[in-house]
Amino acid sequence: MKWTDSLRIAEDLADKFPEIDPKTIRFTDLMQWVMDLDGFEEGTERCGEKILEAIQQAWIEEAD
Repeated sequence: MKWTDSLRIAEDLADKFPEIDPKTIRFTDLMQWVMDLDGFEEGTERCGEKILEAIQQAWIEEAD
């Protein structure tokens, strides 16, 4: 899995953290949680605010 796999990442995060409201997360936490997912293969060098926003938005939609 890579940073651009925002929908898959959001699904995995929703499964792993069902008690978390994705609207309230900090990007620093989100970045670490993504990097800790099983099968995630990239480091921070390809991560940026737009990517984190896309993951957060996909997670919000997944949670609704």
